[in-house]
Amino acid sequence: MELGLVGLGKMGGNMRERIRRAGHTVIGYDRNPDVADVHSLEELVGKLKGPRVVWVMVPAGAATQSTIDELAELLSPGDVVVDGGNSRWTDDEKHAVELGIKGIGFVDCGVSGGVWGLENGYALMYGGDAENVAKVQPVFDALKPEGDFGSVHAGKVGAGHFAKMVHNGIEYAMMQAYAEGWELLEKVDSVTDVREVFRSWQEGTVIRSWLLDLAVNALDDDEHLDKLRGFAADSGEGRWTVEAAIDNAVPLPAITASLFARFASRQDDSPQMKMIAALRNQFGGHAVESKPEN
Repeated sequence: MELGLVGLGKMGGNMRERIRRAGHTVIGYDRNPDVADVHSLEELVGKLKGPRVVWVMVPAGAATQSTIDELAELLSPGDVVVDGGNSRWTDDEKHAVELGIKGIGFVDCGVSGGVWGLENGYALMYGGDAENVAKVQPVFDALKPEGDFGSVHAGKVGAGHFAKMVHNGIEYAMMQAYAEGWELLEKVDSVTDVREVFRSWQEGTVIRSWLLDLAVNALDDDEHLDKLRGFAADSGEGRWTVEAAIDNAVPLPAITASLFARFASRQDDSPQMKMIAALRNQFGGHAVESKPEN
């Protein structure tokens, strides 16, 4: 099939390549002309045959809203817009209504996989009407990991981003647990090789995971994480998860505590936040802050 892809950054650029490897045609637009295939949204839409599918991979909020507003004026009834960014699920419901008035379908898709997705595939959680999902299905099949899992039609519009939001909340709590354990091991005199303790957990233990593998990668690069400042940003999804828990009276003590722990990194050079920062860099290519050289 043919796909228009808007936003060719770390995620979008690799997604374009993976979809092309599966034999589909991708026409990409980005504000950076060095990576773009076309020079405007109007040109992108003009090169696609109907019914068109345009996948948006730009930052949540104003950037996504302005892109969808412009596409609403360029696309035709029967076309579909996919929001694959990290938008809030309530925005999805709004976008579906706005596009629906013009007969344009809408699908929201939570995407996980970070910088590893090109080779390993992306975990996909999408929401929307079955008719619109079917128009995008070949792209979902191209992006997902090999095998039976890694892709799910989670429900109605908004369900994909809601599921990805909860996924990220769980991610917060898991990373925080590894970080706390790492700091405690580093603190005591009796444990003389913390990195190898972490490595030993990679086989045969109930806490083995990809995040643990990435923690070992980070420690191989910088055994005591001395090069990192103990600062880790929090994405909107962590906050939204806690807000949704409050709205639905669902107790999330571990996820909530892990979010608040991120706030602690605003105050001091937190050892735990060094590990969080290292993990986020390992799986997603997120920026880290280095300590200034003496």
